[in-house]
Order: sequence, then C-alpha cells, then structure tokens
Amino acid sequence: VVAARTPAKLDDAEAAIRARGLATPVLKVPTDVADADQCRRLVDQAVASFGRIDALVNSAYVPGRFEPIETADLDDWRRTFDVNVFGTMQLTQAVIPVMKGQGGGAIVMINSMVTRKPIPWQSGYAVSKSALTTATALLALELAPHGIRVNSAYMGWMWGPAVENYLREAAERQGTTIDALAAEVAKNIPLGRIPDDAECAKAALFLVSDYAGAVIGAALDVNGGEFLPR
Repeated sequence: VVAARTPAKLDDAEAAIRARGLATPVLKVPTDVADADQCRRLVDQAVASFGRIDALVNSAYVPGRFEPIETADLDDWRRTFDVNVFGTMQLTQAVIPVMKGQGGGAIVMINSMVTRKPIPWQSGYAVSKSALTTATALLALELAPHGIRVNSAYMGWMWGPAVENYLREAAERQGTTIDALAAEVAKNIPLGRIPDDAECAKAALFLVSDYAGAVIGAALDVNGGEFLPR
C-alpha cells in the first residue's frame, strides 16, 4: 500500500515496482496525513484489500521554511507540526487498533539527523522531528505489550529528488553547481558519498522485518557515518 498527497508520486512508485518485473499487488491511496478522515480511509482501504496491516512506515513530512528562529514564522511551524507530528500520530492512531486486533505489527518513524546534528535555519522542521522522537519513545513503551514494535530511523543526507532540488536552488543562489555542493556535503560523510534514498529505505525495511523482532524503541542512525551517537 502506498500513500502520498500527490497521486503522481503513487504512479511513480507503482511504475518502479513494475519495472523490476514484480507482480506485487499495489494499492494506491492519495492521502494527506494532516487530515484524520483521510488517515482512517487509508487504513480502511488497506484492510479491505489485504485483510491486515503488518507494518507502517511513517515518512510523510514537510520541510517548513528555512529561516532563523529569531524571525521565524511560527504559523509555518504549526503547519509543519500538523504533518510531521500530528499527521504522523493520526495515521499511527488509525493503525493501532488493527495491529492490536491481529496480535502485533511494526511501526517505523522516519526521523532526521538534524535532531542529532542541528543545522541553522532548519528550526521548524528540526523541532517537529524532535517532538516525534519523544512521541515515538512513549509509543514504543505503550505498544510493546501488544506485540507492536515501534522504532525510528534517523536519516542523514539522502540523494534523491528532495536533496537534488534543495542543492539546485542553493547552487543557483550561490552561483555554483549541484555537483560542487554535493561534493562539499560528501566531505563530511565518512562513506565518501551521499547515500541514495533506496539504500536508506532498506534500514526502515529492516526495522519492520522479522530480523528486528526483538528491537523496540531503537533509534537507528542512517547517515553514512556523518553522525556517530555515543
């Protein structure tokens, strides 16, 4: 089951699955997680199609404005929280009764290295993800007795459309190239390059898989070594 606000993204996801020659059934449900009714509709359609929900990967987010806290538009913070925190919680709440009824499941929150290694001017986004950190810890404790595992993957730089667009805009402002900016970013990553979206997604797949059957409340850092927790 794939869900996003933009239907074209769902079509792209299905096309990527088909390009691999897979006959996997794909349910596409356009969903804005900031809307509780749409969250419930997504869950209802998933259960109607497949009978159960084994895993939920919460990756919907908005970046918010890049600006200093001193002059930040706090209404923009509220909009950012509506998706990154409240939207994530709304979809999670909609899934929990299903997972309890079937005897368990797994939930993964896609979080961000920016909460570990703050970057100036990303305040609204970073604060929202920090709030998600605490909510996830509480969920992990509350849901473990029901066989529902809750964990987080803290992503660093990931090469894909979002980072490419960000670097393109930055390159235009600074009068340089995307490749030059990407090379500067890579200098701080011991891996020697910016990991791509697909390889980072595998960390989330690990956390929802049986290989992580005893992993609860974990914070898995997926950043090529740029941030090493102590």
